[in-house]
Amino acid sequence: MPISSLLPPPPMLYLVPTPIGNLDDITLRALRVLREADLIACEDTRTSGRLLDHHDVDTPTTSYHEHNEREKTPELLTRMRVGRDVALISDAGSPGISDPGFYIARACWEEDIEVQALPGPTALIPALTASALPSDRFVFEGFLPKKQGRQTRLTTLADEPRTVVLYESPHRLLRTLEDLIEHFGADRRAAVARELTKKYEEVERGTLKEVRSYFGGYKKVRGECVVVVDGAS
Repeated sequence: MPISSLLPPPPMLYLVPTPIGNLDDITLRALRVLREADLIACEDTRTSGRLLDHHDVDTPTTSYHEHNEREKTPELLTRMRVGRDVALISDAGSPGISDPGFYIARACWEEDIEVQALPGPTALIPALTASALPSDRFVFEGFLPKKQGRQTRLTTLADEPRTVVLYESPHRLLRTLEDLIEHFGADRRAAVARELTKKYEEVERGTLKEVRSYFGGYKKVRGECVVVVDGAS
């Protein structure tokens, strides 16, 4: 028997996608990894706690988010160096996609610690496929800058020939649609998906002007939103 077969498996960082709304939208493999990991690093331990309780996962957790990732990464690396497996999850969707994940994944690569990313839920793909806009080529921009660089980004995207996908919070949705109308034109086709996989899931399609008018009729827009805009012709 070779000596290598007697050695314990190397430590691993697992990037585990979590449901974007419906708690049952999680893979069997993801649940196995979460149960077998030595520690789960969560964007918000309270939010993740509801998911973990729902699926009877009792692995210890620790907080890991954009405000503490530079301080917490060395601590997690220390755990992995001594053979502990760490699973990283965000509040919803895939770690590293508009959520923490990139920084620790790069740190692990620099330390020769293996990183394994599991497939799973993300809001951009169902929003794109339900938008009725071309999905063979698209560009994902995450969240637009709130202030500095916002207008420059929009000006650049206005000439983008591929379908554009953006994330947006409900309280900034109308402002973003108005900015898109200003830069892309009122007649550019678009769709807004909100509350994906939840009870009140909704996908509104039309021109940017029509979509802006529709959501302008809401007393208060609720739920995280995905904005999909047709590419420039």
